Amino acid sequence: MEKNILTGIKPTGQLTLGNYLGVLKNLHEMMDRGNCYIFIADLHALTLPIDPEVLRNNSRDIAAFYLAAGLDPNRCALFLQSDVSAHAELNAIMQNYMYMGELSRMTQFKDISSKIAAKSDAKDAHIGLGIFTYPVLMACDIVLYDADIVPVGEDQKQHVELARDLVVRFNHKYGDILKMPYPEVRKVGARIMSLSDPSKKMSKSDPKGDIFLKDDLAVVRKKIMSAVTDTGSEVKYDKENKPGISNLLTIYAVTKNMSIEDAEAHFVGYRYGDFKREVADAVCEDLGAFQERYRKIIESKEYERVLKEGAEKARVVANKTLKRVKEAVGLLTL
Repeated sequence: MEKNILTGIKPTGQLTLGNYLGVLKNLHEMMDRGNCYIFIADLHALTLPIDPEVLRNNSRDIAAFYLAAGLDPNRCALFLQSDVSAHAELNAIMQNYMYMGELSRMTQFKDISSKIAAKSDAKDAHIGLGIFTYPVLMACDIVLYDADIVPVGEDQKQHVELARDLVVRFNHKYGDILKMPYPEVRKVGARIMSLSDPSKKMSKSDPKGDIFLKDDLAVVRKKIMSAVTDTGSEVKYDKENKPGISNLLTIYAVTKNMSIEDAEAHFVGYRYGDFKREVADAVCEDLGAFQERYRKIIESKEYERVLKEGAEKARVVANKTLKRVKEAVGLLTL
């Protein structure tokens, strides 16, 4: 029996090379493994202030990026989270089965709320409820599609574990209603770091350290050539002592679809400057072809048809799960 695989991207900023290497380049492999449900998490994007036009453009871009990366709409469902109303409806039900204590312990909530508080006077620190309840909606995203596998970055694994706790709790009370999901963190390329500070994840917020998917290739090359390196001269993978070199090796290995070990062997004897130049060559060659495909998809507006058809496919599955849940908790379904 084929596995159900669910993944999503939040359209809160320009996608980076980290998103490309960690998610988009793995689409063919993912589609070969099972039934894929891929959503643009636009409801999650509303948890922090965002300009409406930026949200619309980012959502459009993500859809086009998926198609440019090789997504086959006949083999999976690509859709907007907000186009499938079952997400919001199940969220209204499931928020009664998660507890404030466990939500307050979520690392993402603590990190974001502390940053908001640090930027404001205590009396002006406005933390939206959506930040606090973010894991509830994410759990609903997952269980709606009977997801077996949820590919995530290391920073999102905690949320999938909370979704698993919800499944146990809900099924204990009502029977075998929800399917148990399993988080899957990729070993290579799971966490691409900032080029300016390799101790931080590449995360859409550092113009100098992040490579954005719509960056001009000359800008991409300049960023890689300016990347922070480490003491010494050996090109070796050592995250603790050589985080900058290790990050560039990871970028090269994933771009070239090779192991870290093979990438290390390739660069034996290289000087840092020559090493970075070859990494830049590899990334620019890959991104150049990707950007050309993206531009053609935007011009043709092919993404609109794909999103509409994807939402129709997703509703069929999501509404079945929602109906099971509503019947289980005692809501009258006519």
